Amino acid sequence: MKQIALMGSTGSIGTQTLDVVRKYPDRLKVFALSADSNIDLLFEQIKEFNPTIVGVANKKKAKILESKVSIKVITGPNMLEEIANMDGYDTFITATVGLTIIRATIEAIRKGRDIALANKETLVAAGEIIMREAKKYGSQIMPIDSEHSALFQCLNGEDNKSIKSLIITCSGGALRDYSKEELKKVSIEDALGHKTWVMGQKITIDSATLMNKGFEVIEAMWLYDIAPQDIQVVIHPESIIHSMVEYSDNSIIAQISEPDMKLPIQYALSYPERWGESIKRHKFNTSYTFAEPDLDRFPCLHYAFESMKIGGTMPAVMNSINDVMVARFLDGKCEYLDIPKTIKKVMNSYNAVQNPTLEEIEKAIVDVSELV
Repeated sequence: MKQIALMGSTGSIGTQTLDVVRKYPDRLKVFALSADSNIDLLFEQIKEFNPTIVGVANKKKAKILESKVSIKVITGPNMLEEIANMDGYDTFITATVGLTIIRATIEAIRKGRDIALANKETLVAAGEIIMREAKKYGSQIMPIDSEHSALFQCLNGEDNKSIKSLIITCSGGALRDYSKEELKKVSIEDALGHKTWVMGQKITIDSATLMNKGFEVIEAMWLYDIAPQDIQVVIHPESIIHSMVEYSDNSIIAQISEPDMKLPIQYALSYPERWGESIKRHKFNTSYTFAEPDLDRFPCLHYAFESMKIGGTMPAVMNSINDVMVARFLDGKCEYLDIPKTIKKVMNSYNAVQNPTLEEIEKAIVDVSELV
């Protein structure tokens, strides 16, 4: 029986993770749940899964929930770290959005817990620290992400020295067919209209700008210790081939499955085993198409590669600018194209700190977000 601490249980990844738990009650047990403010759904999850501890980021909502349940409810700025420091769980699942989970993830790693990583910002902002600590404390980092799960599976049993390149596929997002002129008039509804995946608003906008793919490139660099120049991105609208690995003999191994997040979630929790069917079987009745990404129309992917080459605090800064600008766009306070324009402007004026501590990364994030 594997005990899980699920951070972000009311979001898209969190609820799908609990679907997997429902399917395997003899293999998975919920130790902890956390949410931001959706206590109505969290209350239902508590009744069904009976966790030992629950965290709520919103203090007012935490008090309301506390009056309804018999288990301990914790809140406050260090809520996630408190849960991470507890005994009683095996796997720490980071299904939250944003940078607040990084310290908690490090705490879980230092306790020797495995990490099922769905939060992209963790490795984008602090990949060097995370991977160093994971190696030191023997913590397994398992990606909950279709592309990185695919890479993990394609690399399984192979010698990393024989890797020629990692090939990360990309649906192209909601705006992949928009011209440069059309991108000037993109509405919030346009950018949220993803054709393949159902995700939260923030990640859907990042998918539309291809910044999400940029984050995945940075994650892949840290997860698999691969140089930036050895990572490729290809547009694959069907979202059936989730990623590929090219080897020294020019053989390419791909992972193919229906686009459904339950597969990478289940594999992250079952590894090294493979449990029963998590998604419907794939039928070979469609064509697979590929194209090069257009970095002129979608420059955020280019900025991600540039931030990798610069290194230090630059990826964290790029991530922070993007967070601020996507939030503004979703609030109707800026235009869609203001997102890449502002990222470029700030990156051009920022001097990255090399080999940063976590405190230096956090300071860079705060300093830059206040300037945007």
